[in-house]
Parts: sequence; structure tokens; C-alpha cells
Amino acid sequence: MRIQIFLDQALFGPGVIDGKPGRFSELAMQSWNEVHGHPAEDWQPLLTEARKTVPNPFAVAIVPDVVKDWVDSTLPTDHEGQAKRKRMSYRSVIEFMAERYHTSDEYLAVLNPGKKLGNLKARDSLVVPNVVPFPIEIITGKKFEADTVMSSRHVVVDTKINQVRIFEAAPPALVVSEKEADGVVKVRRPNRGLVASFPITPGQPKFIKYGIWELKNCLELPYWRYDKSLLETGVRSSQSINIPPGPNSPVGILWAGLSKPGIGMHGTGEPETIGRARSHGCIRLANWDAIRLPTLIRPGASVEIR
Repeated sequence: MRIQIFLDQALFGPGVIDGKPGRFSELAMQSWNEVHGHPAEDWQPLLTEARKTVPNPFAVAIVPDVVKDWVDSTLPTDHEGQAKRKRMSYRSVIEFMAERYHTSDEYLAVLNPGKKLGNLKARDSLVVPNVVPFPIEIITGKKFEADTVMSSRHVVVDTKINQVRIFEAAPPALVVSEKEADGVVKVRRPNRGLVASFPITPGQPKFIKYGIWELKNCLELPYWRYDKSLLETGVRSSQSINIPPGPNSPVGILWAGLSKPGIGMHGTGEPETIGRARSHGCIRLANWDAIRLPTLIRPGASVEIR
């Protein structure tokens, strides 16, 4: 867990923090090694740095009072019912706390044996991964504008390994996917141009829009237009339902739209499915990773889908 926490806080997302080795932790490690000039498969530099930076991987968290504004145990599961609500809230306090600390309900149960997590309420305490929390309550629906530095950055969406990588820029000689057959990046010198990487779920192969696009917009708490025809065939219809914003929206708490209409990077209400289930056409990230995008890229950035 210490390594996952270190990577997460260093902007090389390992996915859900669960204390288990896995492909996303390995990819995050390779990205971190790439930046620092270490051999791709060498865990030792990362272990050393994680021990220094994260002396205690556990923390005690208090359920905040704002939980009452963000949990709705009666949230419908059907789109028609959801459309009548003002917000796609969390369905339980434990779901609220799991996402807040970049983990899962199941792992919080492991960290808190014997505690009745189904009965959690405001001001209760529990053990959590020692990460900077994802503060859903400060998200207001902001729209992000272009920025001199962040709008010049280059994003590579790698649909083969389910990872998005953010670079300072895309000069002609920039190496962004020069890998061996096993997918491992062979690094010979530090790549200071790599800024961050996060696990993703790409679209179904028939809907993936390969190529280089421009990031056109970026906003918090987007509404989601549910269009069955668009999701199943890729063809937009006039029959749709507007689903309100919130952490349990299918597009999560952030939308970063591309110059290809209808395609973008966004959050999700199901972080445990990242990399394990295909989306309909867009690029999904866990909400705690998606909310970091406006601190890294802004409209005008180039996005390459491979």
C-alpha cells in the first residue's frame, strides 16, 4: 500500500489503492522510473523513495459533516428516476469515504476489522490510506479556461495498456510509446517531459476515435445526455434523457471534451471498473484522477488516442 500511496501522490496513478500488486501499479512504477531515469522494471528506487516519503501508510479519518449533502441511499438505478433528482450522489457513507481516500469499500473493511461500516455516520472515525483526500464538497461546477503552459501539453491515451500519459509538449522526437513487445518502456535517460500518468478505461474498439485531437473544453459536474442509440450504435438520436451531475454520474465529476464531437475524458461512478470494463467510446478515469486533469492540462492541449 505504501508504494501505491506514493505513486498516487506523485501523479502516477496506480488505480484503486488496495494494498495488492497489480498491472496498474506496475505501469505507474514504470512511468515514475521513466521520469527519474531508472530501469523500467527496477522496483528498488521506488521502494526506497516510498519509505522516505510515506513513513506511515495509514491515517485515521473523521467522516465530515458535509457527508449529509452528498449521500442519498434512495438514488434510483434507472435513468428515468435519476433524471428527476438534482444530483447523482453517493449511495452510502462508506462509498463517500472510499472515494475520498482513493480506495474501495472492500479495502476499508480490511483496514477496519470488526467495524460496522454500513452504519457509518458523520464524525465517526475509521482507518484509511494516508493520501490527500478527494474533497467532493469544494467542486462547484467550474469551467476551466486555456492556460499558457497547460494548453501546450500533449496527452497520449494508450488504449492497449489502458493508461493516459501527460507530457510537457510533443516535439517531433518525443518518445511516448517506444516499447518492447511486452509493453515495457526501455529507458536510457530521464524523461523530464513526462508529467503524470493515470489508468483508464478506453471505449469499445469499434467506437475508439484514433488520431490526434484538441482538448476543447473542461468543466466540473457535467450533466450527462443519455442516448441509447448513441451508446449502442454511435449514432446520435433525438431521444435522450438528461442525467444530473454528481460523483455517481456515468461521466463522474469532470468532463474534458475533445474536438471530436461526443468524445472526451471523464470521471466515473464505478472506479473499481477502470481498466476492467470497456466504456462506450470515451476515456474514463477514477474521479480522484479526473479532478486532477485541470491542474495538468487545459483547452488547447493535444490529445493523441492510440
